[in-house]
Amino acid sequence: MQDFLFYFQLGWEHIITDFALDHLLFILILGVVFSLKDYKKLMVLITAFTIGHSITLIFSTLNLLQINSKLVEFLIPCTIAITAISNFVLVDKPKKEIIYQYIFALFFGLIHGLGFANTLKIMISNEQDLFLPLLGFNVGIEFAQIMVIFFILLILELIIKFTSITKKSVVLFVSTFVLIIAIYMMWMRFYF
Repeated sequence: MQDFLFYFQLGWEHIITDFALDHLLFILILGVVFSLKDYKKLMVLITAFTIGHSITLIFSTLNLLQINSKLVEFLIPCTIAITAISNFVLVDKPKKEIIYQYIFALFFGLIHGLGFANTLKIMISNEQDLFLPLLGFNVGIEFAQIMVIFFILLILELIIKFTSITKKSVVLFVSTFVLIIAIYMMWMRFYF
């Protein structure tokens, strides 16, 4: 149980620390089109991202997948930018029509998982059993992501409730802001 808690905390810190800006931006931009009343859809979305994240962590830890880390670091802000751009299209769509958000979350989770895979592989390379560390890490990530997105959505809903700002305006502003940051990150990490 102590190993599980150690890796749970590691997964939590992977999301909560300032080193996880790209991860936080992706969670923000993925969830900003939703509101707290859509929590079931949002939970599925966040879980799809974690599943994608987990798959590449597992494959990488078992040495079944290796990709150039500089390419991965460039692709991560690309996923943020693509999701931000998709929000401009989705802002007026009913939530039932945005099924491809789930596909984005799963696929882009694969890329984000590669961003931490090498570090995690080094940390758990001495473990006899990989199941418990990977489970603890991924549960920590999932818990942190859920806490972060619900906190952010609560703040955004309070802003909407107590001001004349509309949900559409919030989505467009946040998407534009995050897109600018993602483009800057892409520029700084340009791979080719």
